[in-house]
Amino acid sequence: MERLKCLQDLLKSYQKVAIAYSGGCDSHFLYEVARQTLGNKNVLAVLCQGEMMSKEDIDDARALLKDGQYVICDVDVFSIEAFHFNHRDRCYHCKKMIMSKVKEEAQKRDFHYILDGKNVDDEKVYRPGIKACQEVGIISPLSLAGFTKQMIRDYSKQFNIVTYNKPSNACLASRFPYDTVLTKEKLALVSKAESLLHQRGIFHCRVRVHENIARIEVDKHKFKSIIDDELLVAEFEKLGFDFITLDLKGIMSGSYDK
Repeated sequence: MERLKCLQDLLKSYQKVAIAYSGGCDSHFLYEVARQTLGNKNVLAVLCQGEMMSKEDIDDARALLKDGQYVICDVDVFSIEAFHFNHRDRCYHCKKMIMSKVKEEAQKRDFHYILDGKNVDDEKVYRPGIKACQEVGIISPLSLAGFTKQMIRDYSKQFNIVTYNKPSNACLASRFPYDTVLTKEKLALVSKAESLLHQRGIFHCRVRVHENIARIEVDKHKFKSIIDDELLVAEFEKLGFDFITLDLKGIMSGSYDK
């Protein structure tokens, strides 16, 4: 419980906080601990929604926020050149705009400490958005308190926080190779494809797109159910894919960064 106390002490030192909220395991855990520590009136969640998120993720995030204090704002990620052309530093520019928006919305409401859900594990992989958050002045108390992803899940389960087993997700742009021109239609295609897997109870998944090829990433114990599902292949073909493939390496974060 030492790390939890450290987190609570950090939150108490801020007194009043806004949280860059996505509805994922990390940001929701931070949101719930902050509310328990500081009280509802001293915690504001700011959810930025746009084409980089699936409708499912947006709806889930909205539902999780219904009992707290929050604001939802729209962002136009396609106004960012690096996003539109999916440059390798896309995440830096996108995160800079989103976190600047979060900060703006928070300060309008007299919240001057802005937090995010970054944890210790995030610092071990390619995350260009971290630099953007630091430049905007975002604080990462989970990381400062030494929380790993697994610790966040374990504490969430212990405290009956519903997102304890929610699979990690990422911006829909991450499903395309770098330097692919992105459009709203392409991101919607990925969202629809992954929704087909979600309908089958497979939530830890990615559909990577290589032009007319869908490369499905799932946990290896799900391979057989994918292979045996002939209807799934037909549904992917209806979306416009000519080839539907299964990545034998299984699911991995940042596969285009390898």
